[in-house]
Amino acid sequence: MKPTWDIFCAVVDNYGDIGVTWRLARQLVAEHDLAVRLWVDDLQAFVRLCPQADAGAAQQWQQGVEIRHWPATWPGAEPAQVVIGAFACQLPDGYVEAMLRQPTPPLWLNLDYLSAEDWVEGCHGLPSPQANGLRKFFFFPGFTDKTGGLLREASLLPRCQALRQAPGEREQFLGGLGVQPEEGARLISLFAYENPQLGNWLDALAAAAHPSHLLVPQGRILGDLGTWLGEAELPVGTLHRRGALTVQVLPFVSQDDYDRLLWSCDFNAVRGEDSFVRAQWAGAPMLWHIYIQEENAHWEKLEAFLALYRQGLSPAAGHALSALWRAWNMDQPMGQAWTALQPHWEELREHARQWQAAQAARPDLATRLVQFYRNSL
Repeated sequence: MKPTWDIFCAVVDNYGDIGVTWRLARQLVAEHDLAVRLWVDDLQAFVRLCPQADAGAAQQWQQGVEIRHWPATWPGAEPAQVVIGAFACQLPDGYVEAMLRQPTPPLWLNLDYLSAEDWVEGCHGLPSPQANGLRKFFFFPGFTDKTGGLLREASLLPRCQALRQAPGEREQFLGGLGVQPEEGARLISLFAYENPQLGNWLDALAAAAHPSHLLVPQGRILGDLGTWLGEAELPVGTLHRRGALTVQVLPFVSQDDYDRLLWSCDFNAVRGEDSFVRAQWAGAPMLWHIYIQEENAHWEKLEAFLALYRQGLSPAAGHALSALWRAWNMDQPMGQAWTALQPHWEELREHARQWQAAQAARPDLATRLVQFYRNSL
C-alpha cells in the first residue's frame, strides 16, 4: 500500500497558497509514489491553475492527486499517515479528533511560509507540543542546508534548458500566446500586487534607449497598468506601444505555461511565494513584490533574502539590485532605481544562473518532506 498524505490548503493569497500546495501534491505523487489528497477550501482558485478541474466537484482526481473540497462543514474523512497543514491553516476539529483515534497517530507537519530570516534554521524540524498528544512539527522551506529546501520537480531545469536551447521552441511558445516581440527587445514579465510605483517604472522603460516588451498576465496589477495607459479595461490581447515600451496583456495561464513564460523572459517581476521561487529556477534577473504584512513586517523578510541573494555580487551591483527591490516594495522612485541597475545587467544575469545552480545542488522540498517522514518511522 502507498503511504497516504493529506495536504490542507486554505486559500488566502489568491494563487500563492494553492500554487505551492498543488505543485507539492503533484510532485509527491509523480516522484515519490504517494497517495495524496489535497483539501482546498476555494476550488475556483484551483481551477485557474488547473483549468481542466471542476470547481463544483466535492471529489475529483487531477494528475494523480485526489482533490477534495474542504467545506465549512467538515464531511468526515479517514486521516492520512502524514498530514500537512499549509501555511498555518487550522485543520477541521473533526479531522483532528479522527487523528487522535488512529492506532498510530499521523505525522502532523506545519508547512510554513518561505523566509530567509536567520531564526528559520533554528525552528525548522522542531516539535510543536500539542495538548492532545499528537505529533506536530514545524517544517520551513528555505534557501540553506538547514531548512526544508525549495519546490523543484526533477524535470524542471531540464525542461527549462530544452525550451531555451531547442530551435524555435521559445518562439513557438510565445507565438501561442500571441506574443511577437520586435527583434532585440528585452522581454519582461510582470505579475504583482497593486503598486503605485508601476507608472514610474513604465515611464523609465518607455524613455529608455533599449526596447522592452512587457508581458502582463491577468491579475491585480492591471488596475495600475490601466491607469498608466488611460484605459478603464484591459482585456486579454491588449497591446499598447509607448516610446520604447510595448505592453501586452496575457491570459492567466496554467502553472506549466507560467513556468515557460518565466523561462522565455529576460527579466521577471514576481510576487508572493510560488512565482518568486519559480523565477529563481528560471535563472534570470528578477524583482520580488513581497506579500504585504501589517506594520511593514514583510520588510524584514525582504532584507533577509536580499542579504543572502546578493552574496557574490559586486558591491555596486548588489547595491543597485537592493535599491530596485526596496523601491518596488517601499514606494520609492522606481525609474531612478531601474536606470541605475542597467550598467550591471550582465553581472546580474550571470549571478541569477549561479544562484539557480547553487539552489539546485540542494535536496528539494518534496524530497526533504519524504525524508523527514521516513526518519520519523
